[in-house]
Amino acid sequence: MTLHSAVTVTVAIAALPTLIWLLLVSAPYGRHGREGWGPTLGPRAGWILMESPAVLAFLLFYLGGAHALEAAPMAMAAVWLCHYGYRTFVFPFRIRSSRQMPVSIALAGFGFNLANAYTNGRQIANEGDYSGWLSDPRFFVGLTIFGVGWVVNLYSDQLLLRLRAPGESGYRIPHGGLYRWVSCPNYLGEMLEWLGWAVMTWSGAGLAFFLFTAANLVPRAIAHHAWYRKTFPDYPSDRKAIVPALL
Repeated sequence: MTLHSAVTVTVAIAALPTLIWLLLVSAPYGRHGREGWGPTLGPRAGWILMESPAVLAFLLFYLGGAHALEAAPMAMAAVWLCHYGYRTFVFPFRIRSSRQMPVSIALAGFGFNLANAYTNGRQIANEGDYSGWLSDPRFFVGLTIFGVGWVVNLYSDQLLLRLRAPGESGYRIPHGGLYRWVSCPNYLGEMLEWLGWAVMTWSGAGLAFFLFTAANLVPRAIAHHAWYRKTFPDYPSDRKAIVPALL
């Protein structure tokens, strides 16, 4: 087994215990923040630290690949960087939360993103054969799914950001868009993005990333949903956590 295969399999296997753990213990940041998780840092610094490998390490691994300058790998790299460039260098400066993030959480996210940047950057630039891939139906289907998820994710985040005026730090019930049906459409959108990526790259690395994303975001959405219902007595009773009418 190559190093790339070993890391890919490790990420995929880690999805199940991650899912179980996060269903039992909510990650202690944001509205679920609590003491007892060691030193903390500001939310912006925490987000940038956590997400930075998804841009910087990805570029390093991608540009070192034999096929980095071919059309399909370049298109897929652009899709990846479109998401993570925003998530790393724009989104942290738009959030208005003042809640501290445990350094341990930021470092855990850093480690995952480093492994993920390696598996996916190497996959599209070196391990996979994507000659003629831009005309393959899997590329277009995957890109479409990713695009839908990207729009849902950004629009849902925008609705959340509008809930707080400058200087405010409290929480309110979000409305509009897919909030009509679920508590966390931003997480649903992100899951769709990486499902689309898995189809677009047609790879074990992409599938492992999607599985780990779902293992992380589904429990987070369930925790958010329970928090909303506990905090707001008038919270809409017909909303689900993350998948309309199902979950």
